[in-house]
Amino acid sequence: MKKRTEKAFRDADQKASPIEKYNSNVDRRTSQNGPLVFSAFVAVAVFLLVMAAGFALVGDFTVGGLAVAFLVAWAATMSVHIAMQWEKIVVFRFGRFSRVKGPGLYFTIPFIEQTALKADQRIMVTGFGAEETLTSDLVPINVDAVLFWMVWDAKKACLEVENYYNSVSLAAQTALRDAIGRASVSEVAIRRNQLDQELQEVIEERTSVWGITVLSVEIRDIVIPQGLQEVMSAEAQAEREKNARMVLAEVEKDISAMLVDAANVYEENELAVRLRTMHLLYESVKGSGGTVVIPSAYSEGFSDAALDKAIDGLKSGK
Repeated sequence: MKKRTEKAFRDADQKASPIEKYNSNVDRRTSQNGPLVFSAFVAVAVFLLVMAAGFALVGDFTVGGLAVAFLVAWAATMSVHIAMQWEKIVVFRFGRFSRVKGPGLYFTIPFIEQTALKADQRIMVTGFGAEETLTSDLVPINVDAVLFWMVWDAKKACLEVENYYNSVSLAAQTALRDAIGRASVSEVAIRRNQLDQELQEVIEERTSVWGITVLSVEIRDIVIPQGLQEVMSAEAQAEREKNARMVLAEVEKDISAMLVDAANVYEENELAVRLRTMHLLYESVKGSGGTVVIPSAYSEGFSDAALDKAIDGLKSGK
């Protein structure tokens, strides 16, 4: 039976989402070394004290004295305990809640009081994900997230929920799937910060009654199907090309308006047209250093007399 149980746990770990490898290990009890050593020390010390007291009274080590020493040492280990700095201990008496102890030294009455829960109050990490969850526009996506939380009320964590660690993980997964189902794929990809905040508020509302507070929720990865990635890329390229064409059209519109204004100026002043013609010829020759053949009528514009006439025309225009 034990082998089948261990195999089931291994199969569950293999099927778990990769993000869950970052989960805080609830089976790892770093606080057990200290309490175990302390309990062993108490047992040995009490055993030796009882044996010494029996020897002082009887003058010999007897089987009855040995049995009494074992019973007293066992009762002492059940009565005296220590809790580490980050632990809160929930103690029950006759099956009912009695008190919360820790950290440090605390005592219980054997057979009457029991330790119901050792709550780790350090920040816990829970990785969770939503695989092939449909968005509002019916696109299946995979989302991985990390939840940071801690137990602030050990009494509620013990009394209000059967397994607070697994309950937090399941509540986070459910909240993530609900949030994805209400948004489109583009909103999920773009509004990460808003999604983080929404998830934190929803999970906090569900877990606060369990004595648990949510510190933060962070979306780690969003995986969109490959075919949809190509479509979205093509759509983005088309949108950028559309914007580029609109900008080009606006520029051409401005240029055409400026050309119309220039044409009106040239129409009203013949001298401006001739000066523009001369400037164009000069620019064409300046860059290439070649020779331009022009009709004789245009060459007259380059003579000194023509230039003097042009200057006089400009002055009279002013």
